[in-house]
Amino acid sequence: MTRAQAATLIGTSLGFGVIQLDVTVVNVAVKQIGAAFGGGIAQLQWVVSSYTLMFAALILAAGAFGDRFGARRVLCAGFAVFVAASIACGLAPGIAALIAARAVQGAGAALLGACSLALLTHAFTDPRRRARAIGQWAAGASAALSGGPVVGGLLIASLGWRSIFFINGPIGLAGLWLVGRHAPRTPPAPERRVDVPGAATAVVALAAFAAAVIEAGQHGFANPWVPAGLAASALAVAAFVRIQARPARPTLPLALFRRRGFAAPVLTGFLVNVCFYGLIFLFSLLFQEQLGLSALRAGLAFLPMTAAILAANLVSGRVSAAVGAPGTIMAGLAVMAAGCAGLLRAGHGTGYLALLAQQILLGGGLGLLVPPMTGLVLSSTERSRSGVASGALTAFRQAGSLLGVALFGALAASRFYSGLHTALWISIAVLAASALVSWPVTGWRRRFVAGRAASRRGGPR
Repeated sequence: MTRAQAATLIGTSLGFGVIQLDVTVVNVAVKQIGAAFGGGIAQLQWVVSSYTLMFAALILAAGAFGDRFGARRVLCAGFAVFVAASIACGLAPGIAALIAARAVQGAGAALLGACSLALLTHAFTDPRRRARAIGQWAAGASAALSGGPVVGGLLIASLGWRSIFFINGPIGLAGLWLVGRHAPRTPPAPERRVDVPGAATAVVALAAFAAAVIEAGQHGFANPWVPAGLAASALAVAAFVRIQARPARPTLPLALFRRRGFAAPVLTGFLVNVCFYGLIFLFSLLFQEQLGLSALRAGLAFLPMTAAILAANLVSGRVSAAVGAPGTIMAGLAVMAAGCAGLLRAGHGTGYLALLAQQILLGGGLGLLVPPMTGLVLSSTERSRSGVASGALTAFRQAGSLLGVALFGALAASRFYSGLHTALWISIAVLAASALVSWPVTGWRRRFVAGRAASRRGGPR
């Protein structure tokens, strides 16, 4: 690995890591933010979801920006927007201003998320080195994702909840310097259009859906705003699909979904994130409101899950070499489902230690399946469309996160443990559906046999 490649890997990892950090770091601060500004679970859900909503809705358009103007240039712009919005979050005078700043932060995250992997793909042209770099990139991002509650707890205990946003400043500036100085120039494609109507309908679809689900959790499904929001979301989805069906360079070419190697991992990413991020939100409430842990202790309570994700990311490549990427995804889904099943025992009086092993399984399963899922998506498309492919995967994963937080938060709004158990049963069903989606990916049994044969040939003689 050259010096420029190493710097690019670190810079892109910081870019994707910091946006993953801010997906979960806020979860530990919800109690403190609620105490500072007032508001119930619905307002706190919007503090989490406004970021995820803009991230998911704009990332496809951001991928088009990256292709049109060059991934390096757009990635640098993403760093600038993200840092500025993070400072605005830390200075927010009220919850409405915080939600608005979080939305702008999500727009910056879309620029970072769409272009970090595309730039990494351009920097590493050798397939084997690229696969190794993607694994390291995913490990850093997953560690940031799951380490968010730990970092948040430490910062809140020592400096207050506003510090969880200010910390993004030095991280973002470091990533901006590394990418701007060392990353390769990516050729712009002026003919690549930015699909403004598609981005607008995506924002409306996700916002209306999130608002309807959050409203249902607060006031019940009989509230007239709930069906109105769901209807508006459905109409926006239909409009988005119609816009993307146009032949003139859509943001998300629907033809990609005819490729099994693309469609299956993208859908799996969506379904897995519904479970994982929704449960992370509930775990934060469980640790602080039900078990009475402080922000610091609640953050440290996520540490075993963090370690499991990181360790699984690092061994995922070896497992994929032995059984193939689809087989590794299947194994990760099974491990996550086992963790969810074990968590069904949670109830009044259940202590943290009784739930520790299950959380490790949940994190380990996620860490195992993310690298091969990402690799399958990238290998299914041409390098010229790497921005679109990575943007599509991230968009669907973040849409799943938004759905998970909104749905699971609504379920637990009135009766926490009853809602938690319902969320776990939904997670088990969703993970089973993900396994059905992942199972038929072309040639996984053949790859398993070939991987075993290659392993024997490479063993001791």
